[in-house]
Amino acid sequence: MTSTGVDPSNRLRELRQEIERQEEARTKKRSEKGVLSARQRIEQLVDAGSFMEIDKYALHHCSDFGMEEKRVFGDGVITGQALIDNRPVYLFSHDAAFVGGALGEVFARKVCKIMELAYQSGCPIIGLNESGGARIQEGVKSLAGYADIFYRNVKASGVVPQISVVYGACAGGAVYSPAVTDFTIMVDKQSYMFITGPEIVKTVTGEDVSLEDLGGALVHNKKSGVAHFLARDEADSFELTRALLSYLPSNNLEPPPYIEVGDDANPADAQGLDNIVPADPAKPYDMRGVIERIFDYGEFFECQSLYATNILVGFARLNGNPVGIVANQPKSLAGCLDINASIKAARFVRFCDAFNIPIITFVDVPGYLPGTTQEFGGIIKHGAKLLYAYCEATVPKLTVITRKAYGGAFDVMGSKNVGGDFNFAWPTAEIAVVGAEGAVHLLYRKELEKDDKAFAKLVAQYKERFSNPYIASQEGYIDDVIFPSETRQRLCQALRTQASKRVERARRKHGNIPL
Repeated sequence: MTSTGVDPSNRLRELRQEIERQEEARTKKRSEKGVLSARQRIEQLVDAGSFMEIDKYALHHCSDFGMEEKRVFGDGVITGQALIDNRPVYLFSHDAAFVGGALGEVFARKVCKIMELAYQSGCPIIGLNESGGARIQEGVKSLAGYADIFYRNVKASGVVPQISVVYGACAGGAVYSPAVTDFTIMVDKQSYMFITGPEIVKTVTGEDVSLEDLGGALVHNKKSGVAHFLARDEADSFELTRALLSYLPSNNLEPPPYIEVGDDANPADAQGLDNIVPADPAKPYDMRGVIERIFDYGEFFECQSLYATNILVGFARLNGNPVGIVANQPKSLAGCLDINASIKAARFVRFCDAFNIPIITFVDVPGYLPGTTQEFGGIIKHGAKLLYAYCEATVPKLTVITRKAYGGAFDVMGSKNVGGDFNFAWPTAEIAVVGAEGAVHLLYRKELEKDDKAFAKLVAQYKERFSNPYIASQEGYIDDVIFPSETRQRLCQALRTQASKRVERARRKHGNIPL
């Protein structure tokens, strides 16, 4: 007993019982809508029994606009630490059953606390987001709370992985934190993200647009590129989060997580690589078929699979070691680089470099996509982002040219001259300033006017003199010309020797990437 006659143990029990009653009411409310509660999401994501909550007794101090009567323990967000596949993480989960998950001063303080703990301890940060934005009742304090979170997002960027999973509708300030994090997962026909909702859009611009068409999961996975993964449902979002984490180190000072593999990791049909590139250089093929015949178990964890489909990015393992893959996709726009593809790949390359993940590049690129839409949209600036990212990256960089590598796109896609460590080419590789047909039209215009039947002969001569891989190999721009079926073996050897790569750069605050 204390001097006031209150039993401290009873007081604690009463508080815990009150928290349970409040949470049961909110969980029931969510269940009636057919969705999980904030706590249920955490429990389904993390290892069983591993979650330790922080700040469960937090309460807001706002007494305006009826908020005094709406006070609940936790203030609309659950925060804490847990294990995922026995690895520590910090996480927060918005509770949309309390004032729509709107952020206030105490809410923000809780989130900032676990972000600081994650930063200090070198643990990933996972945010389970469902928020209507700033809590209007708390005015500028809620705006300041968002800024505090954004500041810590940026502070942790490149130090610990940050993953955002979006449920329900996120609006206003609630979408900027996910935008700054490394990866965003959205749930099909359940997740929505927008700066302003359909009603405000209609009022201001006159546009009549639905929630789904304005900021649905498919929109942000396919059209805007804001999201990286499209989950079928909430259960799938948890699986995607766990799978993504399995490729990532806990922080920038650790190597990516190695797993022991045996001979069964060798993908089937490696010999099929020798015939995967069509004899007709204008005929497309699926670069995923190349990737699946090289990496462990034929697995490729693709990111942004619906966006800028002319380039592929994602993770795989090579002899148990996580690697990042960037690959032109001949099935889409012939594998040309455009604005969206350049930005998509540049961001992925920079993430891999920040977290010590080797980059393996597969090249089949006829160049940058021409046209006024691209030029007016700033392809020069945006294309340079990918160039900058490759030049900046100091992790092991391995490149395989499968077919075309023309013009400036040859330089950009992990060439020797932008820091490629090992650069291989298949016998089908064509490396030149432009394609043979275009070069002949430019170089032999007068000869073709006199004899148009000479075109095929001149094209063959140009390929022999300029665009085959042996010319580049003689000059040292290609380290070896290999049979496609040898690719896995050579990449394993190259990665093994470059695993301890160290590059010293001049001290500077940071570079100035062309944003």
